Amino acid sequence: MNGSAAVRQEEHMETIDIVIIGGGPAGLAAAVAAKKNGAGSILILERDSELGGILNQCIHNGFGLHTFHEELTGPEYADRFIRQVLDLGIPYKLDTMVLDITKDRVVTAMNRTDGLFQVRAGAVILAMGCRERPRGALNIPGFRPAGIYSAGTAQRLVNIEGYMPGREVVILGSGDIGLIMARRMTLEGADVKVVAEIMPYSGGLKRNIVQCLDDFGIPLKLSHTVVNIEGRERVSAVTIAAVDEHMKPIPGTEERYRCDTLLLSTGLIPENELSRGMGIHLSSVTKGPEVNDMLETNIPGVFACGNVLHVHDLVDFVSEEAERAGACAAAYVKGSVPPAEGPDIPLIAEGGVRYTVPCTVNTGRMDDLLTVRFRVGAVYKKAFVSVYLNDERILHRQKKIMAPGEMEQVILQKKQLLAVPDLKTITVKIESE
Repeated sequence: MNGSAAVRQEEHMETIDIVIIGGGPAGLAAAVAAKKNGAGSILILERDSELGGILNQCIHNGFGLHTFHEELTGPEYADRFIRQVLDLGIPYKLDTMVLDITKDRVVTAMNRTDGLFQVRAGAVILAMGCRERPRGALNIPGFRPAGIYSAGTAQRLVNIEGYMPGREVVILGSGDIGLIMARRMTLEGADVKVVAEIMPYSGGLKRNIVQCLDDFGIPLKLSHTVVNIEGRERVSAVTIAAVDEHMKPIPGTEERYRCDTLLLSTGLIPENELSRGMGIHLSSVTKGPEVNDMLETNIPGVFACGNVLHVHDLVDFVSEEAERAGACAAAYVKGSVPPAEGPDIPLIAEGGVRYTVPCTVNTGRMDDLLTVRFRVGAVYKKAFVSVYLNDERILHRQKKIMAPGEMEQVILQKKQLLAVPDLKTITVKIESE
């Protein structure tokens, strides 16, 4: 493209205040918050054929207790936000794949109606969600027969497509989707033989272990993994074994289960190919963007929220975080972001805390109260969550139990930060006493 053609294309490019990538729970809540906070034009781009994201296939209840103070199914929860989007007249494009976003926030996307198109955004909110960790990353010996599904794929097949993946099931991994599918497959008449988890603790919520496994008599074998898959055309059996502290199978502990289906619930990965292409700094721990207290990435005007930022355990927290991102994006495009006061202060995760969101704080921008979310790296019983401003401890709260499957949080008060002269670091750590 020559220079004059590029200029003509630039002149005809539509400019939109806020473009939101993803129409799931994070994108919907961000759009509603942005509109309510005074953003002008907003556009949601969603690659699926309907709004709502993963919630559309989550027909179990348990959503909305924090947000709406009642228990909803996934589709019901999504519908609450979809109705707000419609009532506010926020435009959206479905079946639309975003191909590229530049550092100056030019979004390139395509769909069947518009073909290939570009829009310039005053601000971009990344809300692409996450994907399941593929089986190829697990190095399980054996052939590659039919009957192996990710737990999320099986959930979609059963709940949306009306197709039963199998009748005798083994589940590898105790993430929340795997736990929920253990119950779902049982309710549909399948025999779920066992849930094997390579870690010495479950990756899911305690309530899901109780409601989805214990209530149905499904065994959970911790520190176990699949060591062999039998079958050429279709899975016929799998063998699991205990693992040592180095995650290596222990000879002599093998157990063989006849089955026709293996479901994999081995973790979720934030969907950040677009982010990486933009040059956004990604956390080595969460695989999501590093953000400040406005949920803004290292690229000005680009915000991130929901599971694309870090994997959440409750959708209510996704919505809460997305509302913050939407409000901050609206302030950015309106030019009403408070000025920063000095350099950003890093949040440091230590002593069992794996990461924090946000990664930095600036007392000029932050609200009076700031929620900092984090996960721990092991199971801690009767340990303390502590927060230090420089070397001064300002919080020391005991918790009965903390586990990697459940997100934790602390609240920072702006007045406490301002009271510390020459504040350099904020440290969140787990302490035994």
